[in-house]
Amino acid sequence: MSQRLKFDDSARPSELWYTRCPVPTATSIAIAKGWLNEAFADLGIEVRSLRSSASRDVRQSHFDHSQRNSFRQGGNAPPIWSRSAGADTVVIGLIWLPQYQSILSLGSSGIRLLVDLRGKRLAIPKRTGEKIDFWRASALQGYEQSLATVGLSLADVELVELPVNEPFIHDKGVSQDGPLFGARESARAGAAEAFALIRGDVDAIYQYGAGGPALEAFLDAHVVFDIRRHSTRSVAINNGTPNVLTVSGSLAREHPTLVATYLAQVLRAAYWARTHREEAFEIIANEVSSTVEWTRQAFDASVIDNLLPSLDTELIDALKVRKHFLLEHGFLERDFNVDDWIDREPLRRAKKLLESDRATRLLAEAALTY
Repeated sequence: MSQRLKFDDSARPSELWYTRCPVPTATSIAIAKGWLNEAFADLGIEVRSLRSSASRDVRQSHFDHSQRNSFRQGGNAPPIWSRSAGADTVVIGLIWLPQYQSILSLGSSGIRLLVDLRGKRLAIPKRTGEKIDFWRASALQGYEQSLATVGLSLADVELVELPVNEPFIHDKGVSQDGPLFGARESARAGAAEAFALIRGDVDAIYQYGAGGPALEAFLDAHVVFDIRRHSTRSVAINNGTPNVLTVSGSLAREHPTLVATYLAQVLRAAYWARTHREEAFEIIANEVSSTVEWTRQAFDASVIDNLLPSLDTELIDALKVRKHFLLEHGFLERDFNVDDWIDREPLRRAKKLLESDRATRLLAEAALTY
């Protein structure tokens, strides 16, 4: 930020950490533009990606938020799970991420509509040894909410578990500033389900995210149900909707200006994307390890307008729905109050910082005209 900020020097951290899922976020744009490093450079604070660490425990913080002084933006299952498990975190922003979410079948199966799924076999991946199997939870909720639109439930189908031994976090950090998954991990995200569908072990699969359109094309699959196009938006509530921005609770309490400064750069990136849409899509495509063409199919054009974090009531209510689902289906250790998890102060301060910075730039530009 160009303005001079007053920081609390007591026990100021020498480094801040960030992590994000490979999905469209203003965080990834701020990283790509170098704004996060720039914002803290004068303070001597290094801003690092969890994925750059050689320690698997540090990188595992993407799921359990155990790393001090860290920010995370991405799917909501891990932060909900970690909060339930006692992690000291607060939510400082939410976005609605319009993205590919579909139930697919092979064209030869005769399954055309959701009602055709009655009595059919639906793939459910199950990863062994993971603290929170977010992919399994996503598929389960995708099926449940889709079936409910035609008066069916999970009791009307057969769920076929597919063991997946490949971990979410691999042994080595391979990127200085990349998202959680690289190209290989992203490409393999739905491999177990795809192979099961090809072998005939299951009749339908759930797929979401950046890799969805490419997998659909590869399989020459029939879209049984396009979840994101349903007229009732709440049907799309899942791991990526809402997308959650969290931060270590101790950092928010002890160094609120650092948190506000970080968040201000995220807001700045979201506003920048709205006036640089083509470049923003290129950054997003790189973030999700895809081409711009596939990225445009995986995420609605409106995704650019949805990158701005807020704490709107609709988003908080969606987060509550998601938490309830995870609790009801046994993914959480204990319940907690979502309203108590929300911290509105960082966003308020970040907006104020951003407005001050804009005013400073406008004055500087005006001075150049004289």
